[in-house]
Amino acid sequence: MTQTVAGKGPEDRVTQNQAGGLGDKGLTKGVVGVLGAVVIGVSCIAPAYTLTAALGPTVAEVGVHLPAIFIAGFIPMLLVALGYRELNNAMPDSGTSFTWATRAFGPWVGWMGGWGLIAATIIVLSNLAAVAVDFFYLMLSQVTGRPELADLTNILWLNIATTLVFISGACWISYRGLETTKSLQYILVGFQVLVLGWFAIAAFAHVANGSAFDATPISWEWFNPLGVGSLTGFAAGVSLSIFIFWGWDVTLTMNEETKDPDKVPGRAATLTVLVIMAIYMVVSLSVISYAGIGETGLGVGNPENQESVFAALAGPVMGPFAILMSLAILSSSASSLQSTFVSPARTILAMGYYKALPPRYGNVSPRFKSPSVATISAGIAAAAFYVITRTLSENALWDTITALGMMICFYYGVTALACVWYFRRELFSSVRAVVFRLFAPLLGGVILLVMFFKTAVDSMDPDYGSGSNIAGLGMVFILGIAVLALGVVVMFYMRWRHPAFFQGATLRRAK
Repeated sequence: MTQTVAGKGPEDRVTQNQAGGLGDKGLTKGVVGVLGAVVIGVSCIAPAYTLTAALGPTVAEVGVHLPAIFIAGFIPMLLVALGYRELNNAMPDSGTSFTWATRAFGPWVGWMGGWGLIAATIIVLSNLAAVAVDFFYLMLSQVTGRPELADLTNILWLNIATTLVFISGACWISYRGLETTKSLQYILVGFQVLVLGWFAIAAFAHVANGSAFDATPISWEWFNPLGVGSLTGFAAGVSLSIFIFWGWDVTLTMNEETKDPDKVPGRAATLTVLVIMAIYMVVSLSVISYAGIGETGLGVGNPENQESVFAALAGPVMGPFAILMSLAILSSSASSLQSTFVSPARTILAMGYYKALPPRYGNVSPRFKSPSVATISAGIAAAAFYVITRTLSENALWDTITALGMMICFYYGVTALACVWYFRRELFSSVRAVVFRLFAPLLGGVILLVMFFKTAVDSMDPDYGSGSNIAGLGMVFILGIAVLALGVVVMFYMRWRHPAFFQGATLRRAK
């Protein structure tokens, strides 16, 4: 065990980390159990918002085979989650991908694994804030009966100002620690799951009594991935599916603050993936059964319904209670905005603690025992990213969001393979080791890295994403590679300014 003397910052704490092992960062201990971790994990994934945004585009790619695509995206997520669980059991550390990849592959790969996580979550924070603002003004228009209020989100200065307020509020709650985060998420997650359940039951009821728009009987063929018309469509569908499962690893970044760091985070990660899969499957089946996949009217394949399926279906399905769906999507994006701060803040904290970033990023709030400089820095970065991209071009903002798939597949894949390499000397010591330390993470990691390269190649197409391009090269590819290249530049700068981490003095590679 690491022995620690607490102080104001990492430089004031005396730990056994001088030998290059893991260290206690001063976070609050024992504040989150399995249920709390799962709730925060579900919140981070934001099922209500994710479904309304993803169902239409995914159906456009794969039609009624949506359940099969969800399963195809679910499998690598579950396999990777099992690998994460094994790494957490051996090395519970808030740095997760950064720490584990460093211990397995060394500082260079570890640093880029951490950068991939931080970059992805920072970009998502700005996106979630933007969505929350859109639905905030939509809710105001519905409550007051004044449709023109929904258009306020299109006023650039007002949109930016409101988005910054949302980011600041979420940052402040996160700064106050996991106790505050957990209490808020119980309410917000409970509400959105309740409304999604209400919607699904009401949709199935319409199908049963013959009042559905385009009643479509559920068929086993929907679950057959071979029924998808083309490999390109299947790959695009899986890419979307992987994105909608992303966020469950927040349960691991809280590992130093859970009641049983060796067990609770891993169990919560697995349960989160399973719970989300159940929600997605029930709601997607209800949507297709009620509306069908047609391209007219309320059909899910209608391009006019692509941006927000629930905006089109909530009224016909839920009647006068449709406003609850708008509130659920607002609460979903707002709660995810807040809980998503957990991952980058704790990864940045760990990188500062091990001096992969300037040591001040490893500071912990004396009052709340939460990452202080790291949380504020994540908030500032998300705000700056949104202001810059939204001011320059809305297409640039959404193309960067689309490029997220590359970063997600990159750091998930690297971490999964880190599990295999870290445990390489004991992979065949038992059947359990073969399954959970070799087969599951190896297969999951390979699938995600293949998806990383596939997405990178596809995104070179100028028509990918918004259609923007530079010299015929797709903007999604340019932005995705630019974010990763920026990480390389910052990494070499840190190697020059703070070489200790890269020399293995603060966190060494396991032998």
